[in-house]
Amino acid sequence: MNTRIAWTVRPKTDADRAAVHAVNAAAFETPAEAELVDALRTDEGWIPGLSYVATTPDGTVAGYVLLTRCHIGETPALCLAPVAVLPEYQKSGAGAAVIDAVLARAREMGESAITVLGHPDYYPRFGFQRASSFGIHAPVEVPDEAMMAMSLDGAPLPSGTIRYAAAFGI
Repeated sequence: MNTRIAWTVRPKTDADRAAVHAVNAAAFETPAEAELVDALRTDEGWIPGLSYVATTPDGTVAGYVLLTRCHIGETPALCLAPVAVLPEYQKSGAGAAVIDAVLARAREMGESAITVLGHPDYYPRFGFQRASSFGIHAPVEVPDEAMMAMSLDGAPLPSGTIRYAAAFGI
């Protein structure tokens, strides 16, 4: 589906739990991301209000995004992961809608730095740049162009190795 939809974007509620699991399970090749979201709900990295869904006009949860606490060196930051969209709604703006909304909310909450490990052709449209150019590195080997970061408030980014929430297992 390549048609743009008027997405309703809102914070995830407890009533969305099964739908969010289904979106993550459908969007990825393995159930790992769906299981990660379930594990992050009880992790100390969970931040209330930084988990968003995109719904279709009929109320179907079609997209999901999550920000959790990580650290760059010792500085608190956010990790954008996962971003998931039901396959039939990919390339229809659902992913961009939830990302824009959750980034705006993070700014409102006074967050400063954010990282993402993702497609280098997709995330720069939101302002992400290669993390290594800021001296930021993943704790495991990943393609340099896929590890990205950005400042949410215009302040310089800290440098160091990213320390993810324990549920990530790295």
